[in-house]
Amino acid sequence: MRTGEPLPAVGDVLVALATGMWHWDTATQLVTLDAEAARLLGLPAERTTLTEAATRARLHPVDWNEITGVIQLAVAEDSIAEVRVRVMDEQGRVIRTARSRAKPTFDLDRKAYDVMGTLQEVTEPSPGTAARTPVTGDWRRSREAFLLDAGRALAEARSTEEVLRVAAGLSMPGFSPDGLAVFGVQGDRLTVIGHHGQRAGDEHPFSRMPLETDYPAAEVVRTGRAVYLSSPEAYKARYPTAWPLAQVFDRQSWAFLPLTVAGRTMGAWMAGFAYPVSFIPDERSVLTTVARMLAQALSRAGVAESERELTDGLQRSMLPTLGPEIPGMEVTARYIPTGGGLQVGGDWYDMIPLPGGGRFALVIGDVQGHDVRAAGLMGQLRIALRAYASEGHRPDAVLSRASRFLHGITHSADSAVGGDLRFATCLYVEVDPATGVLEIARAGHPDPAIRMADGTVLTRPTAGGLPLGIDPDADYPTTLLALEPGETMLLCTDGLIETGGHDLDTGWRRIRTTLEEHKGDIKDDGLEELADALVQAVHGPSSHHTTGPLADRREDDIALLLLSRPAECATDGTLPPAVRSSVRRTMLTIAQAEPERVAVARQQLREQLHDWACPDQVDSAVLLLSETATNVLVHTDTDALVVAEVTGAPGTRRIRVEVTDVSDDLPHKRRPGELASSGRGLMLIEMLADAWGVDPRGEGKSIWFELYERDHEKGEEEKGEEGEEREGEAKKETEQETEQEV
Repeated sequence: MRTGEPLPAVGDVLVALATGMWHWDTATQLVTLDAEAARLLGLPAERTTLTEAATRARLHPVDWNEITGVIQLAVAEDSIAEVRVRVMDEQGRVIRTARSRAKPTFDLDRKAYDVMGTLQEVTEPSPGTAARTPVTGDWRRSREAFLLDAGRALAEARSTEEVLRVAAGLSMPGFSPDGLAVFGVQGDRLTVIGHHGQRAGDEHPFSRMPLETDYPAAEVVRTGRAVYLSSPEAYKARYPTAWPLAQVFDRQSWAFLPLTVAGRTMGAWMAGFAYPVSFIPDERSVLTTVARMLAQALSRAGVAESERELTDGLQRSMLPTLGPEIPGMEVTARYIPTGGGLQVGGDWYDMIPLPGGGRFALVIGDVQGHDVRAAGLMGQLRIALRAYASEGHRPDAVLSRASRFLHGITHSADSAVGGDLRFATCLYVEVDPATGVLEIARAGHPDPAIRMADGTVLTRPTAGGLPLGIDPDADYPTTLLALEPGETMLLCTDGLIETGGHDLDTGWRRIRTTLEEHKGDIKDDGLEELADALVQAVHGPSSHHTTGPLADRREDDIALLLLSRPAECATDGTLPPAVRSSVRRTMLTIAQAEPERVAVARQQLREQLHDWACPDQVDSAVLLLSETATNVLVHTDTDALVVAEVTGAPGTRRIRVEVTDVSDDLPHKRRPGELASSGRGLMLIEMLADAWGVDPRGEGKSIWFELYERDHEKGEEEKGEEGEEREGEAKKETEQETEQEV
């Protein structure tokens, strides 16, 4: 029937029932009413055609929106659309309530709905459904609030188990099921993913059920259409074969809805009710909306679980075990993936046995990126480093070859076209367990940190080169360090340092605090506890390989290695006095071409004296170190080797600083004039140091000075006013001189 054509006669029965007919074509946006339908809408009792806007003006605005939703739902379910509407007069008052029943269809060619229906006046809402109809609007407001809460809860669920738990806790407004079940599809059979409201084991008869079975959930999966059964009689009449399975649960109504994602039915959702439910359009709308949200949540959870499974597999295949126990050394490691994508990235660590002598290498690195490409390059680079190290190459040669290898595979023709050029930072440490000597080569990676036997933590500046893969001909100088008994070395990627909005400086301070406060190296399994404490300081409790919600919060991959050279402990787990008061030593080379390392030496000395009793003595030590090191750079053509040692028990300690060079020219005192810009170095040392001297060496000399610890108050009393003024002026002049010379 087309718009504008006469409506067919409704017959004596419809006239007697005061029932009108109407037709709505959304393509033409016209509504045709017969005489009775026009009367019910407050118009003259004659056939008429109205626009959508004119029809909307005769109805309550909320009810017009309800009509649209009910029609869409009826088309989706191939069912009758039933709705109650409030008819308004010109003053906006409700003059009557009418019920409409319609059979809508959707024309794919015209992209329009065609609706033919009846309209009949009702005097009061149906018993038991008044609160759920659009007449009052109360049920609608409750429904909207419920759907918002349900959508938020399902969106936050991260696993299938969480999705099912959220679904079981949903309390629908006005009608809540007492039993739920989620069915999936595996091949040509129905499976039970989860259920609620039944005893354990009740799901067995429904598991592995063929899709051809005469069972509501199987039909829903086959057809993609919902099935509503409002009574046991309706269930038994429609599914006589499956009724004995459902009868044991003693329910009165059932709703089976398809779980559809991207046009594909992935399963079915069953909601069972202990009381009769008529499944009016509003109730069907709620159930359909929940089923759609549930399907999306289950799909997301399935993808996330597949990603986590893939992540675990990648981690197991790419991250090594640390191998057998090493005499005289302890090693532990952690890797925590980032929270994005597949939770894999380019951070890695490795422990490589070296040929001959029981030595081994520790490697830690970070390939640019947090994706599968980065993980793949990491695996290739790790294998290459293992191969070069196993051939017996020194640390500098291992990194040089690795840089050439990474440059080659990332600058190939395919990579260059795609613009996917990557680099990697790396720290390679060759360890001699017998002596504790470490030979370190660094490629753009953060420096290692050393936790000394007394808890003092120092970062160890090491010579380094460009990150791997940037320059195939890059050089990587090496640095020699010695790990003393009772000391622990930390190697980590920048994820441990910078996560949480920290930069390199504030991040290192956070790590230093954790290392200083934790006494893990003097207890059983202390190194494992220390590794966990470092990760916990950044993200909270973790395990060796963390996944799940904790990993989802990560900003960057984290990899860390801890290498400890344990000292002999007493039976109570404490270090003996000889170890607690052992030498606290730092060593640094300042090259002629790197005068900026004088500042690094000053910072190292301040860190070494972090718990010194007298701050003025710390300032004096830093000033004298700066003076002696700068003089080597200015007055000789050689490099300066700085060694600083703290010995003794707290309160009576001694700091000795030696600056060694290979020049044979011995320093001598000078008498600078008032306006001289240099010549006060030895005068300043003589004034501030408790002891000092110059020791000739086989090649070159060593200038040294010592300061003996005293508490701040005593130091202030011993210092006279004249001496304090003279010392302050000398410090100021020497600092200016040092700035000019460097």
